[in-house]
Amino acid sequence: MIDERHQEAAALYALDLLEGAERTAFETALTSDRALRRLVAQLRETSADVALLASPAEPSAFLRERILADIADRSPTSADHTIPFRLPFWAGWAVASCFIVATGYFVGVNFNTRSQFNALRENERLARIEAKAFSNQLEAERLISRRQIDSLRLAQADIAELKNQNALADLKIDSLASLVANTPDARAIAVWNPHTQEGVLTVAKLPALADGKDYQLWVVDPQYPIPVDGGVFQVDPVTGEARVTFKPNKPVATVAKFAVSLERKGGVPKAEGTMMLLSY
Repeated sequence: MIDERHQEAAALYALDLLEGAERTAFETALTSDRALRRLVAQLRETSADVALLASPAEPSAFLRERILADIADRSPTSADHTIPFRLPFWAGWAVASCFIVATGYFVGVNFNTRSQFNALRENERLARIEAKAFSNQLEAERLISRRQIDSLRLAQADIAELKNQNALADLKIDSLASLVANTPDARAIAVWNPHTQEGVLTVAKLPALADGKDYQLWVVDPQYPIPVDGGVFQVDPVTGEARVTFKPNKPVATVAKFAVSLERKGGVPKAEGTMMLLSY
């Protein structure tokens, strides 16, 4: 965008009225500013047209004599005293200058209006992007909430299934909470049937597993010095969810707690990795 100072300088330069250091500085600016060169060309073309219109055409000798004779016939004074009216020599240049200044002003207004329009169009585009991102976020949250509801329904179905297997079974249901600060929302529900020595574990929001890693379930029974291995499992890498049926590798008399740790692939006989979940 051409500023007001350069617009005024362009008008003077187009009329060859810019001199000295100001002319040198303006010509230096012309070499690197394509829009400024275009403006000077337009102003010069405009000034040439105005100067042409402002300069009176010289009538032929015959037409001049005839006009003067007609004026003498209509005037009480003699033709020798007729004073023809002519515009001052500077009138054409004055009109041209005014027109050039007005042209420069309207060119500047046009540039400002175009810049404002482009800014408004860019703001509208950014607003559409933000609205789309917000809509995608709402949709993602809706899908996550739906999956959480489905997980709870699965847990309820697991409980109903275990009760149907043995109506008199003394089921143990434990909730497991996160022990890791960076995954505070991780959780699980363990349903244990002591008569069948089987259970169902439903987990949610556990971190995705790296290569060579597994989650491992542990059953804490006071009769054993170390927790009993309940098997390994993996989770959905996107939702962190899983539903597994487990059967400890040793008979369990009393379940004090359930725990989940992060171990190497295939599991370990004794917990070595980070303890992720623990029942309360």
